[in-house]
Amino acid sequence: MAKRVKPLPTPKQNGFLTKELLGEFIRARRTQEGLKMHDVAMLCGISIATLTNIEKAKACVRIDTALHVAQMLGIKIVIEPWQTTDGE
Repeated sequence: MAKRVKPLPTPKQNGFLTKELLGEFIRARRTQEGLKMHDVAMLCGISIATLTNIEKAKACVRIDTALHVAQMLGIKIVIEPWQTTDGE
């Protein structure tokens, strides 16, 4: 019998988005969808090693690759507007 993927809770973001937090979001979404690493790697056209590096924030990964994986998993990344020092 195939091993089931245990869904992880969605992490909380209390501050800036870091590579570690992005990896946690990607891993949580993947597991919540019941997808194995192999499935997501094939879906995104990347290696399992690259996906592992993204999820564990272990090595340098191109930002476009990490964003592509997030997009393919339906993760929406929003940048909030900021105020300039002149009040605009």
